Amino acid sequence: MKDRFPRRIVCMTEETVETLYLLGEQERIVGISGFTVRPPRARREKPKVSAFTSAKIERILELEPDLVLGFSDLQADIARELISRGVEVHVFNHRTVQDILDMITRLGYLVGAVRRTGELVGTLERRVETVRERNENAADRPLVYFEEWYDPIITGIRWVAELIEIAGGAECFPEKSAEPLGKDRIVADPLDVVRRDPDIIIGSWCGRRFRPESVAERPGWEKVKAVAGGHVHEIKSAIILQPGPAALTDGLDALVDVVERWRRR
Repeated sequence: MKDRFPRRIVCMTEETVETLYLLGEQERIVGISGFTVRPPRARREKPKVSAFTSAKIERILELEPDLVLGFSDLQADIARELISRGVEVHVFNHRTVQDILDMITRLGYLVGAVRRTGELVGTLERRVETVRERNENAADRPLVYFEEWYDPIITGIRWVAELIEIAGGAECFPEKSAEPLGKDRIVADPLDVVRRDPDIIIGSWCGRRFRPESVAERPGWEKVKAVAGGHVHEIKSAIILQPGPAALTDGLDALVDVVERWRRR
């Protein structure tokens, strides 16, 4: 019987690639983002046809996809071009931990993997809830400043802020984390971070290595508790800024490790 579900999928962000591999549906993928690193085999097996805000439109069309998957307003122009060329496009716009779980559910249903999707989502939910319950009554919650970019300074998006709380920390800029767009999470005055005096600083710069030692070189930042106490860390963007399974597994584990190291100070 002819498969009623998409058979040739292009994934323009990593989280959909990882999800389809976890569901055992990787044979449906015919193209991926060049930023994909999870799972590692995907880079060996699938052609790279997009970055994040740009894509090889003609190369995508050559692959004859029956579905292209994207993420957020930043890929709106790519989606518009593909739609105008007759391609079916689904752009997810998930920003919270629950949204990530909902994205995985919808994607699994899109490819007909209903049972395996339920199992995967259930496993991830239990994992997150276990960590949440372990930390919900913690008396010592460190104030955590998460930096997504450095010039201008952009603080972490909402799912990162939620994961910080789940891991036992407190978000340094809760009013900004609720903003979906990076431009609305800019800290115009770097000394605002100094004034909030976080206990922990975490850097995760997309496409660029975060250097903890560079933070102490910023004017006034040497006085921040995190810097003075040696609690400045990097978490790779591939496991925390990718709004998919990685953030709820390796990303959450990395946050827990940072918080627990602070507690053992």
